Amino acid sequence: MTITSRTNEIIKSTKKLHRSAARRETGLHFIEGDKLVLDAIAGGAEIETVFALPEAKHLVPDCIEVTLPVMEALCAAQSVQGLCATVKTPETTCPAHYPNGFYVALDDLQDPGNLGTIIRTADAYGAAGLLLSRGCADPHSPKALRAAMGATYHLPVYIGDLETELPKLINQGFICICGHLAGREALPPRSDKLVLVIGNEGHGASEPVANLCHRYRLPMRGRAESLNAAIFAAIMMEKLLS
Repeated sequence: MTITSRTNEIIKSTKKLHRSAARRETGLHFIEGDKLVLDAIAGGAEIETVFALPEAKHLVPDCIEVTLPVMEALCAAQSVQGLCATVKTPETTCPAHYPNGFYVALDDLQDPGNLGTIIRTADAYGAAGLLLSRGCADPHSPKALRAAMGATYHLPVYIGDLETELPKLINQGFICICGHLAGREALPPRSDKLVLVIGNEGHGASEPVANLCHRYRLPMRGRAESLNAAIFAAIMMEKLLS
């Protein structure tokens, strides 16, 4: 099957997945680029449909071939690659019991680029999963997925109420640490059950969330008061896990 028209009904419905409302309604999300599609397949993601240019269809035999104008209509990137796909969005419901390990919790993080970068970094450091508040950016938005570079399919991403989930983790023996300008410049003892909480880019972690955590202030030798959320997350993972 080859689709040559941008107004084809399959193409029109797929393009809607660039909007969060359509992603919620269908339970699907859209990914583009050869590496991201192949990583999603290798990571066990439930692929709904793969679209391929003629020169790339050998990469995924079970695909729909499309022309270059159709691929350009589907994708947000200015320079399209050979593959894009629709994927069933993984389950994001929080578990009743969290396995031991290291988690990153995000409190209303707004920038999808920051979110995707943190997911990728957490994957690199061997995190057991991420916990996102309901006010966070969508981890399955195109920008977040591009920034995560396939890491979204390597570890669970839970979405829930941090004021409910953090006490659950604490009751299971986890230590929660959040960055806070009023925090101490000393970390608690190391543990194999840790949660790193990263707050909103503008105002940090909310007070109810911060009150559940060990508040930590990263020492600053210069005049800057704070760091980009994704940079701070990476520094903290190095400090906590290395």
